[in-house]
Amino acid sequence: MTTAPPSPSFGLIIVGDEILSGKRTDKHLPKVIELLSARGLELAWAEYVGDSPERITQTLKRAFASGDVVFSTGGIGATPDDHTRQCAARALGVELELHPEAEVLIRERMQDTAREQGTVYEPDRPDNIHRLNMGVFPRGASIIRNPYNKIPGFSVADIHFVPGFPVMAWPMIESVLDARYQHLFRRGANLEKSVIVFGAMEAALTPLMEHIEREHPQVRVFSLPSVDHPTYGRHIDLGVKGAPEAVEPAYRLLLDGLKLLGVPLGPELVRN
Repeated sequence: MTTAPPSPSFGLIIVGDEILSGKRTDKHLPKVIELLSARGLELAWAEYVGDSPERITQTLKRAFASGDVVFSTGGIGATPDDHTRQCAARALGVELELHPEAEVLIRERMQDTAREQGTVYEPDRPDNIHRLNMGVFPRGASIIRNPYNKIPGFSVADIHFVPGFPVMAWPMIESVLDARYQHLFRRGANLEKSVIVFGAMEAALTPLMEHIEREHPQVRVFSLPSVDHPTYGRHIDLGVKGAPEAVEPAYRLLLDGLKLLGVPLGPELVRN
């Protein structure tokens, strides 16, 4: 008998000093979680990295070696603080080159801009030549089309590079998911059931959680404590998640165990 290879995990790399310095608030992490969740997928990990070429290169080396599907946001422009394209090439050990499709799209964008401004497009003007650097990608890359302004991102294997601007990045990420990973979608395949637990410490609940995972290894038990919830106050949101057919018996075991412990219970919650 042969077994199917495990599905890849999904990761996210967020590049930019402006995030780490607090000048901008990251919006990519919750949005990528949302985009994956809508397709029955989960984000396995995320990493923030500033505009240090050495750190970006090392981060990308790990991503390329991971076998994961990874989205990298930010740093693919053509200003001195944009290093992601160059670091991707170094991480792969390949040269950078102007991608022919990217060149066409960038030139189209420059022509569009000239028309909008009522000026003449001058392809050999130094600033226009410089803009072509935004299409210089690691050798062997494929482009990710940008519906906002035509300036593309790029993919190498399962690592996908998009701009830092949400208005561009999010539809580009969505298009990659739908074009390349539909076979991994599991819409409706996961279920979470939990109950609000009052007056208990996580340490006291741990043996029950471990027992459920031993009896039902196909589910994951989660415990989300809160000390100042606006509705429930101090409580623990305790539950199980996994395939619906596996969640139901595990959740019944959880409720039975909580009743034996005699802890006060609040509302039950269901999330798909």
